[in-house]
Amino acid sequence: MPIDAAGVLGAAPRVREIAWDHKDVQLYHLGIGAGRPATDPGELRYTLESRLHVLPSFATVAGGGAPGVIRTLSVPGVDVDLARVLHGGQRLRLHRPVPVRGRATAAARVVAAYDKGTAAVLVLRTEVTDADGPLWTDEAEVYVRGEGGWGGERGPSGRPSPPPAEPADHVAERVLREDQALLYRLSGDWNPLHADPEFAARAGFERPVLHGLCTYGATLKTVVDTLLDGDVTRVRSYRTRFAGVVYPGETLRVRMWRQAGTERDGAERYGAQSGGAGEAEEAGEAEEAGEAEEAGEAAEVRVAVSAVERDDAPVLADTVVRYG
Repeated sequence: MPIDAAGVLGAAPRVREIAWDHKDVQLYHLGIGAGRPATDPGELRYTLESRLHVLPSFATVAGGGAPGVIRTLSVPGVDVDLARVLHGGQRLRLHRPVPVRGRATAAARVVAAYDKGTAAVLVLRTEVTDADGPLWTDEAEVYVRGEGGWGGERGPSGRPSPPPAEPADHVAERVLREDQALLYRLSGDWNPLHADPEFAARAGFERPVLHGLCTYGATLKTVVDTLLDGDVTRVRSYRTRFAGVVYPGETLRVRMWRQAGTERDGAERYGAQSGGAGEAEEAGEAEEAGEAEEAGEAAEVRVAVSAVERDDAPVLADTVVRYG
C-alpha cells in the first residue's frame, strides 16, 4: 500500500523529553572510532570526562531511543517493511554548542513526502530546545523502496553530485573496527541490518553494514581534527547524502576541499507536497546564512568519503561542513 502522504504531512509533531550526560557522549565517541591511540591528547578530548568536548554529530543520538529514520516509520500514514528502508541523507544545524550533559525537548514531524515512482522519500525534521532556547535542528531523509506511486511531487533529484575536480586540500584515512557497528548501535540504533547477517541478506547486502550515521560522525570528527584543530564549537552546520554502504573493518578515505565564503546550496532544500515546508526550508536557509554572517562565519569545507578497499567506492557525497 503506498504511503498516505496527506496523513504523513498532516500528523502533529511528536514531542519527547530527552536527557544525556558524559557517559552517553563518551559511548557515542567510541562508537564512531574515537580513542585511538588511547593516550593521544587529541583523542582524550572525546573520551576523558575531565576534558570532554562534544562532537556536534552527537545530536543525532542524544537522548537515546530510535534514530530519526526509525521514528519516521511510526508516523501515522507510514506502514512499511524495515528491510526496504534506507537512510538517504542527513542535515544538522547547530544553534549553540552541544553541552556535555543536558535536558531538552525534541519535537519531530515529517516536512516532506516525495513520490519517486518506485520509491518514496520522507524528510523528518527534529527541533531540539532546552531551557535557554534552541539547541539544534536536524533532518533525516528516509528512502523507502517500493512505496511510491501515489502521484505526488517527485521532489529534488536524489543523484549525488561528483566531488570537486581539483585535488583535495587534505586527505585522511580512518580504519574502522571490525566491531564498529556493534559498538555504535549501543547509542540507540538497534536496526538488525547492522548486526544480523540474515536480516542484512534479506535487505540485499552481503553482510551487516555500518550505520550511515556512524560514518557521518566519523567523517565530522576527521574534519574537525584535521582542519579545525579539534575545536568542536566551530561547527555551524553539517550535511551529507549517503551514496553507498560501508562495511565494518573497512578504511574510509576522507577528502577535504576548503571553500572561501559562505555559500548557500539549494540542491537539498526539502519541500513538502503542499509547498509550505519548501518555503519554510528556504526561509530557514536564509536565516542560517544571516546568522552565520552575524557570527563571523566565512568558510566551509566540502568533503567526499570513499571505501578504500572497494576501489574508493563512494560512501558520502554532497557533504559540507560549515564552520566559524
